[in-house]
Amino acid sequence: MESKVVKFGGSSLADAVQFKKVADIIRADNARKYVVASAPGKRNDDDIKVTDLLYKCFELAIAKKSIDDIFEKIRERYNSIISDLELDFSLDEELDAIKAGIIHRAGRDYVASRGEYLNAMVLAAYLGYDFIDAETCIFFDDNGNLDTEKTNRVLSELLIQHSRAVIPGFYGCMSNGSIKTFSRGGSDITGSIVARAIGADIYENWTDVSGMLMADPRIVDNPKVIDVITYGELRELSYMGASVMHEDAIFPVKVSNIPINIRNTNAPDDPGTMIVPSASVGSANIITGIAGRKGFSIINIEKDMMNAEIGFGRRVLEVLENHKVCFEHLPSSIDTMSVVISTSELRSTKYEMVAEIAKVVNADRVTVEDGIALIAVVGRSMERAKGTAGRIFAAIAKQDINIKMIDQGSSERNIIIGIEENDYKTAIRAIYSEFVK
Repeated sequence: MESKVVKFGGSSLADAVQFKKVADIIRADNARKYVVASAPGKRNDDDIKVTDLLYKCFELAIAKKSIDDIFEKIRERYNSIISDLELDFSLDEELDAIKAGIIHRAGRDYVASRGEYLNAMVLAAYLGYDFIDAETCIFFDDNGNLDTEKTNRVLSELLIQHSRAVIPGFYGCMSNGSIKTFSRGGSDITGSIVARAIGADIYENWTDVSGMLMADPRIVDNPKVIDVITYGELRELSYMGASVMHEDAIFPVKVSNIPINIRNTNAPDDPGTMIVPSASVGSANIITGIAGRKGFSIINIEKDMMNAEIGFGRRVLEVLENHKVCFEHLPSSIDTMSVVISTSELRSTKYEMVAEIAKVVNADRVTVEDGIALIAVVGRSMERAKGTAGRIFAAIAKQDINIKMIDQGSSERNIIIGIEENDYKTAIRAIYSEFVK
């Protein structure tokens, strides 16, 4: 029998009205057996997420200030949901224990995780499903990394005992028993972990949009929804700023080739976006999507005959390693090498690094350009479409935009360009208009 894991984001579980929508979606398909819940999100633009209220309580407790007013807002939020759902259910005991824990300096991760913990309990009670605490089945190692195999083994054995269950997202347990959270948006990862553990046929990730968009709607008016995207394409776009789903949520389901379906809780009939292991290269659009980020710098290194100098690149990268700085891209030619770095990482050590690089490779010239934005144009169909790069560059040139850097991955499914930040939005609109009619 088909089995689905469904994860609902904070906007999908923000209040009782949304809870009812979620319940209708789950009950509409008997295969939706395992549910991953986020903490209540914003009910409107002026609202505050429960997780942010919990973080505020943590900060007040550390500063030895009263958390009463803020925590009362959290209590009222959950009690309102329970009351509006007409549930014979109470969280008073759990809320009192959480408040006491915060006052007595419970860890930051513990405090942050309680939004998901409480919301999952309410949803389980409303659906009549079992509640499984993520603390008992999702494990991190001593370095704070997900213990993938232990988690999969324990969770698989546990889920067999529950025909239907709700699991809170976002957190798990360290070996010493303390709570550990994923980064923000980590409930996506929890859903992926659960999907792998039960060998789900599909992992549905329900949010407040009808799938991934081909470009940022704040930049491009009414961008098209991506119908089908591969794991690899999603990773490329997520890394460059597309934010519908946490980029690390791919890895657990990738092991078992489980597809992901991004769906809209407020428009459940919309098909959304399918994220799949692989897909045919033939599609209506040559490109799958466009994404980008600002805040980069380029270190430009010039030296005659550097291409013939053994160990040149290694010595440059050793300087970065010694300063604990990661690089993004390394475009080069026979006499030049560029290192693209996040400006925030470079800022505190900029002059020292430049001087050190110039010294260790005896460079003719080393310069730094700040204010760079990177744009990734991603698409599996780009491999067989001649002239794709030319069309990208021509579209940008028509807008009188200068390209600072070009980099294309070996897979040929992405082309990354570097431009000045002031040209960022114009460049994205130009590329989108060129390829999407």
